[in-house]
Amino acid sequence: MRKGFTVHGRNNAPADGRLKAALEGKEWNLLVRLCKQILRKNSRDLHATRLLGYALDCLGKVDESIEVYRRGASLWPNDAELLINYGNVLLNHVRNVQALPILEKVCELRPDKAICWLKLAQCCYLITQHEKGFRAAEKAAALAIDISEKSAALTQKSIHRRELGQVKEAVQDCLEAIALTPMEPSNHTNRLLFMLADPDADAASLSRAARDYAAVFEPPLKPHWPDFAALQGEPWRKLRIGFLSPDFRVHSVMYFVEGLLAQLDRRQFEVFAFYLFPRDDQVTSRVEHHADHFVRLAGLSAEQQAQSIRAHKIDILIDLAGHTGYNGLLALAHKAAPVQVSWLGFPATTGLDAVDYKFTDEITDPPDAQAQYTEQLYRLPTLFACYRPMSRHPLWRYQPRYQVRPTPAMENGFITFGSCNNLGKLTDGVLSLWGQVLAAVPGSRLLIEGKNLDQPDFALAYRQRCQDLGLDPERLDLVALDGDNQYLTYHRIDIALDPFPLTGGTTTFDVLWMGVPIVSMVGNSFKSRMGVGLLTYLGRTEWLAETSEDYVRIACELAADIQPLNTLRLGLREEVERSALMREDVFNHHFGEGLRVMWLQWLARAQHPDSPEAQMEAIQDWLPQLPQEWTQAPSPGVGLKPGQRISLAEAHQRLQHLVDRAKTSTFQASQARVDASGAQITGRHWIAVTELAEVVLNAVPHDPVALACLAEVEHAHGHTEFAVTYLRHATQAMGMEPFKG
Repeated sequence: MRKGFTVHGRNNAPADGRLKAALEGKEWNLLVRLCKQILRKNSRDLHATRLLGYALDCLGKVDESIEVYRRGASLWPNDAELLINYGNVLLNHVRNVQALPILEKVCELRPDKAICWLKLAQCCYLITQHEKGFRAAEKAAALAIDISEKSAALTQKSIHRRELGQVKEAVQDCLEAIALTPMEPSNHTNRLLFMLADPDADAASLSRAARDYAAVFEPPLKPHWPDFAALQGEPWRKLRIGFLSPDFRVHSVMYFVEGLLAQLDRRQFEVFAFYLFPRDDQVTSRVEHHADHFVRLAGLSAEQQAQSIRAHKIDILIDLAGHTGYNGLLALAHKAAPVQVSWLGFPATTGLDAVDYKFTDEITDPPDAQAQYTEQLYRLPTLFACYRPMSRHPLWRYQPRYQVRPTPAMENGFITFGSCNNLGKLTDGVLSLWGQVLAAVPGSRLLIEGKNLDQPDFALAYRQRCQDLGLDPERLDLVALDGDNQYLTYHRIDIALDPFPLTGGTTTFDVLWMGVPIVSMVGNSFKSRMGVGLLTYLGRTEWLAETSEDYVRIACELAADIQPLNTLRLGLREEVERSALMREDVFNHHFGEGLRVMWLQWLARAQHPDSPEAQMEAIQDWLPQLPQEWTQAPSPGVGLKPGQRISLAEAHQRLQHLVDRAKTSTFQASQARVDASGAQITGRHWIAVTELAEVVLNAVPHDPVALACLAEVEHAHGHTEFAVTYLRHATQAMGMEPFKG
């Protein structure tokens, strides 16, 4: 059974004995048959209903399981046993909104049971009800009767505290949980994740904590690591590259991964996406198109995940999560591939010896950073990641409402500073310094966007906290986080303020793309130097502050004259799109080059394990054998569906054919869909044009042919504004200089 839940037997009839035997033997198909037999005779058999829902879930028949539990809940709304299993199934499959009222009812029915409050606290996290989740965790802690429950209560308290800005307390909860249950990996991971925002946790302490994690989980696995001798092969053969992530969905990681998955050089690499999260969304569907192979690993043990990855004969496995939720680090600890790489998701070391490299760049990690990592740093000659905006809705980037607007001070007559970062990053020191910025710029305001700020009690407490730290609460604009408003809030901000020591990541890319300059503090490790990397590769180092005094000075200089600030804003998007921050062709080339270097180094070590000199000689011997065609930039490709990839040229031919058919076909209003602009497109041929153009633009943003085809669609439907918009972007795209390789 799932941890904390039980399905009781009655042991008062022969049928019960058969049910019990099937349950204990995990014979799920048999259990389903037996339960259905009982329910055909008596549709209101509670025990059979409980067991049927559970067995269907164990067979992976999630929708059927949920329907059984839904029916059971309507028949027995006060049966805590059934409801708690129902809520657990919903939680396991990330249906938290549905689970919330069920688990609240369970807590009413069993208010003295810690497990009920624990599950309610767990449910509240993904739906951002952190005050409610924290209160539930406190109740669980008060009711906990064994070590497992006490540790779980600390875990739930910590994750909600972090979101409520109580970073130090969250870290302390993690430490106490680790002391109780040292073999529970989530407590170690949470500790590391929360330490990122703790101003007292430097890179050295993060590194020690990561090594502590590795010291618990890795030693028993090392003796069983395979040698992967069968994979050695030729130095220049096509490599099987695996990307391991729980975040192939609506998640900040996808702003940087999608372009790489779509256009990593397929002459050299075959791309596998290993997915760790138990639920899909529209982004998952796009990843399935981009990858050559899409493999779901959610629900498997770490050992099973590693076995699956090995079965696909992966040469290089790239972890995209690090110490974040639903991560696959324990699969890496089993050594799932001969070369394992950390990249992107976590701005510090994994601590694992099993992870060989970490992708970084020459700026974001300082020159002396190697000591902070167990991985060998591979420094790209470009920024460590490449940004693609609008991951939730890629074609929205062409809509008028997301185009850069004049700086709001032009109309307001005053400067609005702003931050849209996670509130956990806004420590007392950060808010105090922002108070100094407000004091130095008369009439200015500070906009803070974050979770829970639409809750009156939370917002009132946050204003009081700001006031205690020296910010005038009358000059604060508190804005509740709303995913639908991403990017639109920046229309209200003149100058962004970056937090520290954990600086903004995706948010800073968003800010700059929307034309908003940002003031960022220089730090001494990756987590505190993301702003340094971005602004250096953008060529805007004048916005980097070495000290608090610098920070205030830069903010004041940007705010001093509204007209130059407006001119800067209106030109910043083009500046960003032409820089290393968004040149996917440049980034993908260097990333692929890094993968090949890692492979050659592993191959050389495998052949000459005891001689670094012989390894170097082997690599030097291989280099002249580099296939000459690889020195030229690859032609872009388009994934039509998993495993089916065509060239961009062929996609253009298909688009033109569809447009021609649409123009000559009888108009069909019976079929319709809503396009990215929110307008209705009718007729199956025009719909086909729209769908293929979107697929092409997901693979190759700003493709002028796809944009022109969308303009044709909009023009045919009388949507002149959007037709002109797409044509303008197509014209601009034709002026972009391609990467030469």
